Amino acid sequence: MGFLRTIAIIVLIFYGLKFLGRLLAPFLIKKMADKMGAQFQNQYQAEETKTEGEVTIKKSQQKNSKISETEGEYVDYEEIKD
Repeated sequence: MGFLRTIAIIVLIFYGLKFLGRLLAPFLIKKMADKMGAQFQNQYQAEETKTEGEVTIKKSQQKNSKISETEGEYVDYEEIKD
């Protein structure tokens, strides 16, 4: 009897979460779309405020190299036998 009760609880929780997901999904999607729209507007406005001829340099972050400077680069090779 305990096994059937456990299965019933799992099924109820599954369908309950599925039902709540259908209710909350439109709200979450709208919130994400509004946030993305605001980011787009901020980026668009930042580009419009530049005057003609103005140069902007954006530096990318350097990747942390796992190879130290003392180690060389690995080169794959084949042995040629005469």
